[in-house]
Amino acid sequence: MFTGKQFNIEHALNMYALSYVLMPAFGIYDKKMVEPFREGLKTCHIYVIGTLPKVDLVGARQEEQELITSYEVAGAPYELRWPLGADYRLIKDENHWVVVNDAGDRLVPNDEVTFARLSDEFGIYDFKVLYVGQAYGTNGSRNALDRLLKHETLQRISLKGIPKGQELSLLMLEIEPANRVFTVINPFAEDKTQGTARIASGVDKLFGTSEAERITLYEASLIRYFQPVFNTEFRDSFPSTNLKVLGDCYDKDFSAVIAEFSFDDIPFRLFSDAVQPAWNHIASFDLHEDASRQVFFFK
Repeated sequence: MFTGKQFNIEHALNMYALSYVLMPAFGIYDKKMVEPFREGLKTCHIYVIGTLPKVDLVGARQEEQELITSYEVAGAPYELRWPLGADYRLIKDENHWVVVNDAGDRLVPNDEVTFARLSDEFGIYDFKVLYVGQAYGTNGSRNALDRLLKHETLQRISLKGIPKGQELSLLMLEIEPANRVFTVINPFAEDKTQGTARIASGVDKLFGTSEAERITLYEASLIRYFQPVFNTEFRDSFPSTNLKVLGDCYDKDFSAVIAEFSFDDIPFRLFSDAVQPAWNHIASFDLHEDASRQVFFFK
């Protein structure tokens, strides 16, 4: 794969989501619902509008030392089984099912664990990506919540109607604030004379790419990757030199960009009409059409 390539040094910019906040779309207008997430939301500049299946707990029962919980997910019935300790028993307390033991400890299945199991075991709890956007402002002064509170596309999606059994949801992402650059050293390249200069330019790229540029590139990468139905910009081409910030990134002469979405604890898989459901997503793109510059993705 390294033969016939132009330069012996090539760089790719790598970005990844560091943390996330998930809430139903109506929740952004509820100050009490937002308050526990307010600090984390300050650094969330990427937002994803989508749908999640509605999950309702409709019953529970105990069979020997096993708890069985019954759910209605998007109108269809499902059950999950949970092992119980020897002294635990199921009771109904004020219209809520809880598990207690002889010491008075009370347990209920964690929502995130429940949702993750529904997705993993039945493939039914997945987040469909409908729109990807960003909010940054001046030096990061705006965040995703600021933008979404007055977001015309969010309102349009809501007014258009959500499929029965689904809930309009918002996934807000913090992107790693530090730069990461991947470098390929190719001893078989045609031009080996510029290696020292291109290594130096890689260091310049590492420290010279701003947070605003990274946010824009991450947004563009997700849009190009998921091709959300409500996005038009970046959907069919990448990068776009119409926007100055992307033009500046192109001028930095990165060979490629890589945007990652991967969390160990996330309770759902992301998907779209163009991408199958998966726990982890890597949106990777060559920035140069010339095959002699494409060394990162084994083409």
